[in-house]
Order: sequence, then structure tokens, then C-alpha cells
Amino acid sequence: MNRDGVIVTILWVAMTAIGEWLAVTARIMPLGAAEQAAVIDEAFTLLLVLAVPVATLVLAFFFYSILRFRAKDGDSEDGPPVRGNNALALVWVLGSLILAVYIIFNPGLKGIRELEASQGADLVIQIEGVQWHWNVRYPDYDLSYDRALQIALPVDTRVRFDITSQDVLHSVWIPAFRMKMDAVPGRVTTLYVTPNKVGDFSMDPNLRVQCAELCGTGHPLMRMDVRVLEQDEFQEWIQEAREQAMGGGMEGMDMSGEMGGEMSGEGMSGQGADDSAKESK
Repeated sequence: MNRDGVIVTILWVAMTAIGEWLAVTARIMPLGAAEQAAVIDEAFTLLLVLAVPVATLVLAFFFYSILRFRAKDGDSEDGPPVRGNNALALVWVLGSLILAVYIIFNPGLKGIRELEASQGADLVIQIEGVQWHWNVRYPDYDLSYDRALQIALPVDTRVRFDITSQDVLHSVWIPAFRMKMDAVPGRVTTLYVTPNKVGDFSMDPNLRVQCAELCGTGHPLMRMDVRVLEQDEFQEWIQEAREQAMGGGMEGMDMSGEMGGEMSGEGMSGQGADDSAKESK
């Protein structure tokens, strides 16, 4: 190996060491509040660790070439020809192929298997997207509310979301859970989530359901807060909501537990998203 190759190798090793250290230790991920979030964050970290040596190799050659082979002032002649290196090209192609195949199996197939490890659910929640709000149903508790401002979930409970749309394509995305599923008109799609941290939108804005599919002028306003409760608190929330619904003329609980949002006798609803959407037209 010539002098240039030695210097590039040393530079690459140093940059890779720093990059790997940052990839493993830097806290760049937002709040993860579900078991599925841990799986996805682990996959992201692994991909980042695998990507660092490739990126630093390219950057090492790039920066060294700029400093070592840059033209001198007033030199307008072409530089010396660069000859190919068949051995280096072969190593690059084989290395890239091995890396790509490895990623297909881990985290690819392995991650999918972990996310779909069990199709059973302890709680079913139905979510319907409508321009520009969400309707929510808890069939196990005979509770429903339209134009929802929030959704409550019990901690450490496997939840199955049955998702559909009334008009156009929407998408249920919960950043803190790292999970997203399209709401398709005429079809029911499913999403499995196991929340494992108690919290709400006031604690972290990633605890929200956000439409992630451009669906019209009210798209950015189409969200509802996610509230993850302890088991007993969730049962109290359900009981209070059902009692209010049975009484007719109810109002929905916001994230602070206070009352807010216009309600009908059939269930809770919040007008904020639609009113804002109308004002934006």
C-alpha cells in the first residue's frame, strides 16, 4: 500500500471510530412509548451502525483527494489519469452485496417477525378517518365518539386498531409508537401496538395520532391526543365516558381530564379540527 493509501486508511478508521461512538451513544431518538418502538429503534440503530463505515470510507477518500490532489493556483492542465483497481472494485461489490443481503434478514425479516409475533389483542379500538377528523369506537365497552380530540389506551395492553376511512386515503401515525397504518376507504386495515409507558400529549407531543397522508386542506389539523393510562385509570376513564354517553348531551374529556368539546347523545366529539379547517379555506 502506498503512502496515500495508508493515510486514507488511517483517516477512515479514525472517522469510523468517532461515527460508531456517536451512533451508539447519541440520544437522537424521540420518546418511545410502546414495545414496537423499541424494535424499530433497535433496527434504526443497527442500520446506522452499518452505514457509518460505508459513509466514512467515501468521505475519507473525498476529503483526502480535495487536500492532496487539488490543483495549484494558475494550473489549468488536466491531472494525471487515475487507473482502475479491479481488486478494490471486487471487494466493494462483494461487500455491498453481503451487507444488502444481511439487512434483508436483519433487521428486515427479523424485525417484521417481531412486530407480528402475536396477532391476538386484549383490546380492540376502531378508528375511522373523515375529512378532517377521527371517529373512535371501543366495541368491547360499547363506547363511541366522533370528531375525537383524544384516545385513551391502557398501559401494557396489546391493542388492535381496526382502521378505515369514510372518504379519502388517510393514515394513522403515532410517533411515540413508531407505527403507521393507512386508512383506506372501503377496507379495514389493522395495527397492533402495546403501549408500555404512561403519559399523554402534554408530557410529549409525540403521543398523538396524526394523519400522515395528505388528504386535503384540513390535513395538518387532523390529529388527536394519545393518553396512556394505568389499568385502573383506564377503566375509570371508560366508566365515566359511558355514564356520560348514557345520560345524553355529553362532552368529551380532554388531556387534562377536564371537559371540553361539543358532544351529541351518541358519543363524544370535538369540533376544533373542523372549525379550524373551515377557517383556513
